[in-house]
Amino acid sequence: MRLSNEIMNDMKQANKDEIRQRYLAVDTSNVADVLDTLDYLDQGLSSDFAPFPIRRDGIKLAGWAYTIRGQMTAFPLGGDDDKMQACQGLSAGEISVWSGDGEGICYFGELIALGMKERGCVGAVLDGGIRDVRWIGQHGFPVFARYRTPVQSIGRWKVNAWQVPVVLRGATSNFVSVKPGDFILGDDDGAIVIPAPLVEQVLAESERLTATEAAIRTQLSEGLTLAEALAKYGHV
Repeated sequence: MRLSNEIMNDMKQANKDEIRQRYLAVDTSNVADVLDTLDYLDQGLSSDFAPFPIRRDGIKLAGWAYTIRGQMTAFPLGGDDDKMQACQGLSAGEISVWSGDGEGICYFGELIALGMKERGCVGAVLDGGIRDVRWIGQHGFPVFARYRTPVQSIGRWKVNAWQVPVVLRGATSNFVSVKPGDFILGDDDGAIVIPAPLVEQVLAESERLTATEAAIRTQLSEGLTLAEALAKYGHV
């Protein structure tokens, strides 16, 4: 017979999977509005973070934060064992969140992306660079990164910690704090961080806003005027 804590872990994972799927159906704009009402005003990431690959049908990124931190460090060519070890800890439904002082270099390319995907990782957010953009796109691995570059990190930038609080450049503040287990949502409007204690509350209210907006769009298409919509629904 399986131990009760194993069954509980499965239930928790199932709940996390359900939450992730539901977040995929809401927009970052609605999430941002909900966070404003809760006085979390600075959760959006900088507009420098761009989606890769760029797709005509848009891109969506949703998952639980698994944080990785590094710094510019000269070291011999041959690999970064700490980076490999950090990536081994990724689990299903998680997004790898990369932070550090790297400039002009990529934090990872195609092969590491494939390794992360094999572990169930559902995307990445990089406060730094990415390369092998074409190939990563063909593997269906969504990434938000500050820039793209052909220059590797080996010999230049080294991972020094993982699953610790990190900071990423922000949209309305210099930095946004990301802790392991926070939730990351990204789409064509950008990316935003939902603190772990608020994930379910923000989701429920974002779903309510999404349903209201859908109703407004339907009624506008049926002849409702904008003035009538504002009178009926107020600001949304």
